[in-house]
Amino acid sequence: MYRFDAEKAQSHNPIHLFYLCVTLLVGTGLVTLYSASYSFAARFFGDGNYFIVRQLFFCAAGIICFFIFSRIKLDILRKCVIPFVCIAAGLCILTLIPGIGVERYGASRWIEIGSFSYQPSEMVKFVLPLYLAHLLDKKVNSLDSFFSGVLPPVVVTGLFFALIYGQNNFSTAVFLIFNAMIIFFLAGIRFRYFIAAVAMIVPVSALLVFTKEHRVRRLVSFLRPQWDPLGAGFQVNASKDAIISSGFWGKGIGEGSRKLASIPEIHSDFIFSAYVEEAGYIGVLLFFALFTVFAVLGYKASLNSKSIFGRLLAGGLTTLITTQAMLNTAVVSGALPATGIPLPFFSAGGSSLLTTMICAGLIANVARNDTITSSARNPIYDVSEEQYDI
Repeated sequence: MYRFDAEKAQSHNPIHLFYLCVTLLVGTGLVTLYSASYSFAARFFGDGNYFIVRQLFFCAAGIICFFIFSRIKLDILRKCVIPFVCIAAGLCILTLIPGIGVERYGASRWIEIGSFSYQPSEMVKFVLPLYLAHLLDKKVNSLDSFFSGVLPPVVVTGLFFALIYGQNNFSTAVFLIFNAMIIFFLAGIRFRYFIAAVAMIVPVSALLVFTKEHRVRRLVSFLRPQWDPLGAGFQVNASKDAIISSGFWGKGIGEGSRKLASIPEIHSDFIFSAYVEEAGYIGVLLFFALFTVFAVLGYKASLNSKSIFGRLLAGGLTTLITTQAMLNTAVVSGALPATGIPLPFFSAGGSSLLTTMICAGLIANVARNDTITSSARNPIYDVSEEQYDI
């Protein structure tokens, strides 16, 4: 029988390319944010460096978290899953308590600590995949049973959906459901459960869209861009104008003009339009090339993992970051209705950057330890426990 050579596999593990890719994404994101936010920060905060200084602080914290989560043993990490779930749920509940949760733009999504704020829904983005990977690995032999295998992770996923939807953060709540379904799919859940889930989720989501006026306005504005060009459609239309005006080479870093007043919150969810205006078509190619490399290496780590936990974790987190990037760029270019999904590595917001770095660290962990540990190994490999440092 074939015997897996861990040392040989490690020598062919492209982990350094993954590190380089993450470094380039972080660096490009910081440069773009500084250029996009300077004039806005100077006008409203009296300091053009306001956003970049805060982002650099969270970037430093993110690098530390990346190192920790890329090095921690997966068995130890799994022992922390339930505490992580409890902390994430508790923080989400705190946002709903008046005086603790901070309301902005009609949504109560933040907790303020001094001059810094934290968005607990960002923590859920890595905690939920971590929990699902852990539980579905444990229940790998009972996934045919709905009540003992499928229902427990569905209940926890539904709980987080309810907590985040209660913050008036519909887009993130739906995004988490989508990502959870990807992890269920990777775990091998029977197809009939997906049909049942879609049959329930689609009408419920459609109903929830029509419970808030701003969601309806965004949908109508997407279907008819000129319906409210100075209201609901203004941000997306201005973003598309900035992208179209960029040309092949772009206007140059720091030379974009649309960021000055044309696009509201351009340093946040619409930062991609600032990037394209200044970097041009060649910059778009670089952007998608980096995320493609990130996705390929992340899925490679997932496929190479000899543990179901590692396979589900790396696959789920890679999907989370790449689909989040694709959704954001689709919204900014007018291909999808406007949502509140930030652009990973780019958008202003320490919570988002910190979570993205943790997710990248966990993917790197699986990539580094793709022959390590699990309650369920792939039976085609004959691997002895003594070969590995676990």
